[in-house]
Amino acid sequence: MTDQRQRIGIAILALGGQGGGVLADWIQEVARAEGWLAQGTSVPGVAQRTGSTVYYVELARQTGERAPIMAQMPAPGDVDIVIASELMEVGRALVRGFASPDRTTLIGSTHRIYAISEKSAMGDGRGDGDKIIEAAHKRAQRFIGFDMEAATDRSGSVISSIMFGALAGSRALPFARETFEAAIRHSKIAVESNLKGFDEGYRAAQAPVALPEQVDHDTPTPSTEAGRALYARVQKTLPRPAHRNTLHGLHKLLDYQGPQYGTLYLDRLERIARLNGPDVLIVEAARHLALWMAYEDTIRVADLKTRASRIDRVRTEVKVGDSQLLGVTEFMHPRLQEVCETLPAGLGRAILKNATMRRILEPFFREGRYVKTSSLPWFLVLRTLASLRPIRPRSLRYVEEQARIEDWLERIERAAPIEPDLALEIILCQRLIKGYGDTFERGLANYTQIMAVSARPDVTAQQLRTLRDLALSDDRGEALKAAQ
Repeated sequence: MTDQRQRIGIAILALGGQGGGVLADWIQEVARAEGWLAQGTSVPGVAQRTGSTVYYVELARQTGERAPIMAQMPAPGDVDIVIASELMEVGRALVRGFASPDRTTLIGSTHRIYAISEKSAMGDGRGDGDKIIEAAHKRAQRFIGFDMEAATDRSGSVISSIMFGALAGSRALPFARETFEAAIRHSKIAVESNLKGFDEGYRAAQAPVALPEQVDHDTPTPSTEAGRALYARVQKTLPRPAHRNTLHGLHKLLDYQGPQYGTLYLDRLERIARLNGPDVLIVEAARHLALWMAYEDTIRVADLKTRASRIDRVRTEVKVGDSQLLGVTEFMHPRLQEVCETLPAGLGRAILKNATMRRILEPFFREGRYVKTSSLPWFLVLRTLASLRPIRPRSLRYVEEQARIEDWLERIERAAPIEPDLALEIILCQRLIKGYGDTFERGLANYTQIMAVSARPDVTAQQLRTLRDLALSDDRGEALKAAQ
């Protein structure tokens, strides 16, 4: 940006609680300190990620006696700088036409905060972040993107100071770094940590930005001798294209249940490898088999909620001070079904089949409850539940899931030699199995219907793909029923 510009429009897209208003105030403070006129407006929006607001700051030089007329909101094709606090906010700016390839500097974070619609989708409902990054490079004159959430963690600051530093580091404004820092000091709000965040953002803005295909996806490394032996087995017995998915899956299952479960995972994958089908079969089987075998039960949920790493992450996210106490309250609603599935298979099945027992017990599990998991009593309850991991293989849920997985594998083995495309569609139907509670039950019902169709002698891969897409598009299953 040259000093000759007479007007500069800046759009800031941020979620609730991310300090978009503070950032807008800082920018105006800088401009006024440099002798410019500044005006800021904001329009709060309603979104599924704590709300999303567009802030607009317009800067102008005073020329003559009459003050310039400034806009109240950014207009497509008329924005010089866009700052977005999260990757989908970058995408929202692009969709609204705020970025122009002939003038706009686009500064955005590459981390994600998933919307409820993405989390609750029957399949993988996540938006494609790589496409947004690719579009940002094409639709803006310059794109500066990096993980601002990670930068926030490193600096112990807040994301607004990271964005402010990235704006200064981009040199899209004709103002000195010292003026930016002076604005932070003048605010007298967490000056030390905000200056650290500012420096982190300033330096990140001057680093090169990787295109999606340049990003390196590291595979996890085993921490035990048993794990290393299983990793070595992957290299020897499975085709190279499947190694990455398999190693990630193995890492997940070692954490989920241990080496014996990891061995079962590889035994099953080697069955698929022996079919000598196209590589895509074993590649997709490695991913979807791991997801299925690491199903979510009460033991898993209790384990994840009480891990030290999870508690540390919560403390970091809410920025708990050394002298502050942290309280965590969770909403939990285990149904009688989930409780019985945690019990030994015979006992759990007997309770679920006994109408009298169900009538007596179900009222205790009809309502959800708020549980303070940071309190000692509830923490001990959850840790006790998590400690049942060694006896999970005897639980009702384990017995039922392994039977479903074996049936799925047998269907793949029957289809692969005759029609590999159909086998692939059967593999991908695992996407319907996710979550727990009502979400799991709906997905399982859809999966069961589609597997019944897959057994027909005249079924095609395209038909199965269409049915799966219908099931994933409608969590109530009405579209799938209408198609059959």
